[in-house]
Amino acid sequence: MLKKQLNAQVHFLTKSAYVSLLKNNPYIDSVYQIDASINEVIGDLQKENYDYVIDLHNNLRTQILKFRLGMPAKSFNKLNMEKFMLTNFKLDKMPKIHIVDRYLETVKHLGVKNDNQGLDFFLSANDKMDISIFPKNYIVFVIGGQHATKILPNEKIISIIKKVNKPVLLIGGPEDAHRGEEIAKAFNKVVNTCGKYSILQSASLVQQATMVITHDTGMMHIAAAFNKNIYSVWGNTVPEFGMYPYLESEQSKRIEVKGLNCRPCSKIGYDKCPKGHFKCMQEIDENLFLSE
Repeated sequence: MLKKQLNAQVHFLTKSAYVSLLKNNPYIDSVYQIDASINEVIGDLQKENYDYVIDLHNNLRTQILKFRLGMPAKSFNKLNMEKFMLTNFKLDKMPKIHIVDRYLETVKHLGVKNDNQGLDFFLSANDKMDISIFPKNYIVFVIGGQHATKILPNEKIISIIKKVNKPVLLIGGPEDAHRGEEIAKAFNKVVNTCGKYSILQSASLVQQATMVITHDTGMMHIAAAFNKNIYSVWGNTVPEFGMYPYLESEQSKRIEVKGLNCRPCSKIGYDKCPKGHFKCMQEIDENLFLSE
């Protein structure tokens, strides 16, 4: 929207792991990347002589970056206190709007307005997957996640797939490959693609799926950009943080165990359930995954 509505030159700074997600975006003129420190690129950024800096991370690293650039800037309000109140005292003071709309508040003063067209995600012709090698009318199941408490146990995923009773492609990174094999061997109709394709190739599989089942992950947001019907599964995190699929369809579902007094236990996640019972995932109702 910055480029379309303001005719601005837009440069984007991100970690090197995420550069591929931006390389096909026609609304970004240049992408800078770092591995660990802004010192890797600060000299190049200073030479650009920017008019304005928009800081959507608002952390120590970006505070230092803004200081060293010395340009006018606006930072995103992360609502850390509200998140603290929700995770620690279960008091929901979060605004009832999506984080995308909160991001847009950061540039509202520049005259940027929400076009209500949803998210964008761009693939090149080389990223497009030939799906003729896969079962027709498949569902994508994104089995990974950044933290263990965001991920359904394998036995739960197997139970859900039995309820779905449709061809399924499992999507995830190399770290999910072994889990994917364990799930796939329980079925004839399940194909494990975890770790076999790039993020963009996996995104192409999502784009061509009939629907998507996913944890609270980045691939969930890619699915939203492709306007897929999404069954999003929530463990220790909750949609109230504002990070559910943006402009999700009426056929989409948010699937969670409501009423647990330990949930949410974190705004991000843990390596294991702090309580030891993992009820937020173990008690997910498999019948909710039946198509209506």
